[in-house]
Amino acid sequence: MDEGRFIENLKRRGYEVTIFDTGAAAAAYLEGAIEGKTVGFGDSETMLSMGLYDKLAAHNQVFDPMHRPQGESFRETAKKTLLTDVFLTSLNAMSETGELVNIDGTGNRVAGSLFGHEKVYFVVSLNKLCPTLEDAVFRARNVAAPQNAARHGFSNPCAVRGDRCYDCAAKDRICNALVVHYRKMRGIRMEVVLIREPMGL
Repeated sequence: MDEGRFIENLKRRGYEVTIFDTGAAAAAYLEGAIEGKTVGFGDSETMLSMGLYDKLAAHNQVFDPMHRPQGESFRETAKKTLLTDVFLTSLNAMSETGELVNIDGTGNRVAGSLFGHEKVYFVVSLNKLCPTLEDAVFRARNVAAPQNAARHGFSNPCAVRGDRCYDCAAKDRICNALVVHYRKMRGIRMEVVLIREPMGL
């Protein structure tokens, strides 16, 4: 796939785009770019491995359901992420034509990427890049979702068998909503922070 064409397609769709060779370089960039803000996190293995919570929490007020205060429920922290100046999350897949794809079970990740913030950052590695939107949706459902379900220790068929989506009715189903960003949302700055180093699921 053509990295340059992909970046141009993202820019044509209204996104700011930055690209880095490593997760460490991307983390340093975000640490410098986000200062004195309230920050919300969507669940992301990529961002977790980059140590972004600790880096940003040193000089911002960060709300992250994966680092919630003792005694605070997931829902309570997740609701706070929706009211922040800045929101960061990753993506399950992207198409070379410039569409961004995310699957969510609870809704906080996709909700935070759609409305209400000054700026949204999509922090994502290029190993999630697919040729077409159809391929990106397939990856989100049949590659990323089973791995994420397994990471959380769920007993969904996709997690147990580790091969594909079974369109199940499990109580811990993590693919209740599929969001395709065809273009940047109106009224929000959106930046896609690309990482060449393979990261995440």
